[in-house]
Amino acid sequence: MVALAFLIPLGLVVQQLARERALADAERQTAVVVAVLTVTTDPLSIERAIASTGGPAVTRVSVHNLGQAGAEIGMGHAAPADLTRAADAAAPVVAEVKGGQSYLEPVDLGEGRTTVVEVFIPESELSNGVAGAWWALGAVALGLIIASVWVADRLASRIIMSARQLAGAAGALSEGYLDVRIDPQGPAELADASFALNVMADRIMALLSNERELVADLSHRLRTPLTALRLDAETLDDSQDAERIRDAIAALEVEVDKLIRAMREPIDAHSPTPDKGERVDGAAASIGDEGCDVAEVVRDRMMFWSAVAGDQERDCKAIGTDAPAPVNVPKGELAAALDALIGNVIRYTPQGVPFEVAVTRREDGYVVLRVEDGGPGIPDPELAMQRGESQQGSTGLGLDIVKRVAIAGNGTVNIGTSSALGGASVVIVMTDADPAPKDAPPPSRWLVGRLSREPNERRSRRRSA
Repeated sequence: MVALAFLIPLGLVVQQLARERALADAERQTAVVVAVLTVTTDPLSIERAIASTGGPAVTRVSVHNLGQAGAEIGMGHAAPADLTRAADAAAPVVAEVKGGQSYLEPVDLGEGRTTVVEVFIPESELSNGVAGAWWALGAVALGLIIASVWVADRLASRIIMSARQLAGAAGALSEGYLDVRIDPQGPAELADASFALNVMADRIMALLSNERELVADLSHRLRTPLTALRLDAETLDDSQDAERIRDAIAALEVEVDKLIRAMREPIDAHSPTPDKGERVDGAAASIGDEGCDVAEVVRDRMMFWSAVAGDQERDCKAIGTDAPAPVNVPKGELAAALDALIGNVIRYTPQGVPFEVAVTRREDGYVVLRVEDGGPGIPDPELAMQRGESQQGSTGLGLDIVKRVAIAGNGTVNIGTSSALGGASVVIVMTDADPAPKDAPPPSRWLVGRLSREPNERRSRRRSA
């Protein structure tokens, strides 16, 4: 654009200079003839004056209206109207004629007589050297453009390579490759960004390592009170409550040991970090690599929670646990999610408030686990689903565990503000591990809402019947 902005006007100037040069030559030739006409009107003298100008332009000079009879010298090109216009104007006139232009200059001979000297300028003279100038300017413009493109390409490639390297490193870091580092290069801004990315990666590694050590240390500290609890449990009698307490302590010790082993493992910076749907344990197995029976998990956990509910005079029941309901979620993960839901009911609702757990295996390829209670409900379900947020002063991780289990089961979770019992309703939808219809689509929000409403509708129909 810069080359065109300068070279096009320059070419037009060259064209204008060629035209002015041709007109200047014509004016010079006319001046010689005019000087003779001011002295004499003798045709022979005038022809000698024209011949004295020399060059090929001699044949293009003519004199009109010479003498009383209107004699002419040379061959004219201008039209009579142009000659009359020049004589009347008493000033030089440039007229357009066939094949070029004519320079007309009137000369007053006195006694009311005016002769007109004409110099014909062919088109070739008007554009003499213009084509060559345009070619030269075009070559200069092309050379400037090629040079500027090459320089710009070299400069841009340096920036693009640095930007691509930075983008690739950021993408690898986002996928969990924490060992990625780049050499800061390129413009100062990109070099600073590359350096900041390296510092951020180092910081992430340090924070992750510190977090794992902290979790491992905290888990290890739990061993002392767990050991004391286990020793106290050994002193209890052989009643059912004592056996339940000993089983709970044993299960807690197993979970603590697994957590310590997982946190003590070195961080593998060469492989992607696990997603929320994956367990970080010694086997590094995905949560969907093993499955369980939802009905069996509900029966097993309700044996424990029914005793707790009995102590608090709560009415609890399990619905739909007679038929199997397989899902691709580990038994321990699903049990932890169910314990979190029932534990919230026990912890945050008044004693005597009933709750129920229902399992439904649907024909469209989904298994639904529903937990409802008769408490005050959950005021803000959206806030309750956010990790670390709690409206009751707890850690706020219980519902996050439920959500991760639902995602691992290729499903979703929905919290209702009211249930058939009058309180909260939490519905976990998971894909059936052995569905009748194949390739069922993921559950939509409408499906989740429908699942949370259907049990209420069935109860209403049963009460009406």
